[in-house]
Amino acid sequence: MDKLEQFLTRAEALLERLEAVLPPAVPATDWDAAIAFRWRSRQGRGFLQPVAHPPTIQLSDLQNIDRQKALIEQNTRQFVRRLPANNVLLTGARGTGKSSLIKACLNQFAPEGLRLIEVDKDDLHDLGDIVVQIASRPERFVVFCDDLSFEEGESGYKALKVALDGSIAAQSDNMLIYATSNRRHLLPEYMRDNDTYRHTAEGEIHPGEVVEEKISLSERFGLWVSFYPFKQDDYLAIVAHWLRHLGCSDAQIDAARGDALVWALERGSRSGRVAWQFARDWSGRRQKVQ
Repeated sequence: MDKLEQFLTRAEALLERLEAVLPPAVPATDWDAAIAFRWRSRQGRGFLQPVAHPPTIQLSDLQNIDRQKALIEQNTRQFVRRLPANNVLLTGARGTGKSSLIKACLNQFAPEGLRLIEVDKDDLHDLGDIVVQIASRPERFVVFCDDLSFEEGESGYKALKVALDGSIAAQSDNMLIYATSNRRHLLPEYMRDNDTYRHTAEGEIHPGEVVEEKISLSERFGLWVSFYPFKQDDYLAIVAHWLRHLGCSDAQIDAARGDALVWALERGSRSGRVAWQFARDWSGRRQKVQ
């Protein structure tokens, strides 16, 4: 074997070792494969993964949140029609339809070019990379951050602040951020925070730096939408809707009222999520018996 062959053999062996160490190539995004995507990271490199089976929930399935539904639907309609629209923060009681409302808007406006990108809290520092990938696309993108909240010192908090309103580069015209949270200000609030308030001689109260910092993230969302616990009649109306959706008759729905109330009492909540879970359980058991 001459020197050239030895060199080529060693070079080939070196390349094989390098290929084993280097991260795999990021798959190209198939924009026609889905209407919803998840941002995924692989060995430090992010990519958009199509969601093969997105939720099928419709706006008509969401009961007793008419005001909230009208606000989100109108804002999303403005966005897909290239009119001014706001980033949105949906906060309030658990299980009242915050996440479902965003998914229903996706199904409503997908024919007009709306697409959804779900981003986990731990990947918020990649928002700049997402903007680069979608900036030249004709579709309209909602970046969806579900059940968002931060503990003190988490890096995603500042990354989201910059993405909303703080970078020297403007937010992409074809992207909005919709986030849901059980915390109005997205950060834990402690009794000691009250010690930072300052009282003036005229009796005015001014928040201190700690409070200002906690408020500064949530106020960068242009639209705040609050959700509240359901009353008993609202809860039963939602139960009836889902039972009817699952094929139950009016007589069966009336018969299920007592069980629905017991179910909510045991769960400690009269939310839309609890109503959906009860309807699946009750209708499923009835079908099994029959």
